[in-house]
Amino acid sequence: MITNRNIKALLVVCLLLAACNNNSTEEKQPVAPTAQPSGPAIISYQLVAEYPHDAGAFTEGLQYIDGKLYESTGQYGASDVRITDLKTGKVLLANKMDKKYFGEGLTVLNGNVYQLTYRENAGFVYDAIHLKVKNTFRFNTEEGWGMTNDGTYLIYDDGDNNLIYLDAKTFAEVKRVPVKDNGEAVDNINELEYIKGYIYANRWKTDIIYKIDPHTGEVVAKADLSDLRQKGGIAEMSMTTANAPEVLNGIAYDSTGNRIFITGKFWPKIFEIKLDN
Repeated sequence: MITNRNIKALLVVCLLLAACNNNSTEEKQPVAPTAQPSGPAIISYQLVAEYPHDAGAFTEGLQYIDGKLYESTGQYGASDVRITDLKTGKVLLANKMDKKYFGEGLTVLNGNVYQLTYRENAGFVYDAIHLKVKNTFRFNTEEGWGMTNDGTYLIYDDGDNNLIYLDAKTFAEVKRVPVKDNGEAVDNINELEYIKGYIYANRWKTDIIYKIDPHTGEVVAKADLSDLRQKGGIAEMSMTTANAPEVLNGIAYDSTGNRIFITGKFWPKIFEIKLDN
């Protein structure tokens, strides 16, 4: 016989079972992960080798081709474009600029050397063998800083946060790609080098190299080389030379040997380093 007391007891049991089931369901619900801020990877570096470098060179542009370094130097009255032997540091050939020009970024493409000037809005095209001027061009920014190429376009910056693409024949501006670090603009982008699909850049007033996606402008990684002066034995020279070593500026890539070379303004050495690749 089912009594009222039995019915009440049965209802209590059912309610308890339903409550337990609800709690179990709630506990099994996945917890949404907390969003973590993303940012550029940190690249470590290794010092591989050292080579002599003209300590009087105010380096603004650097590129390595077939065992030789093409270099642009700055400062009014002292600027030039030159070819230097990597192993000895000897200047093999140089073309000094008129004292009204301050040499800036440099890149070599299709047998031509392209060089920017600082505030003169003038660019020069030299033949890569004799460094004779073949042509000049104008660019539409107040200043010229670093320069590289991707095999098709000339790419330069003006000290702001833009990578500016130029047609290598007409020098017409093709596009601008703003450089950003986790969404924030990165100004003072300086000397540039195109390496395996990325642009590696010095940033003025720092000893940091930025690895930039040339399509999006995003900084994907950074390498802090601030202790290289100590490792390379040039830190103490700041008190003993007329032209003390200044900021890191100059990145060159040996695509055949997969080697990266760096130097700085008034640095007496060029360093071969190993980065992420």
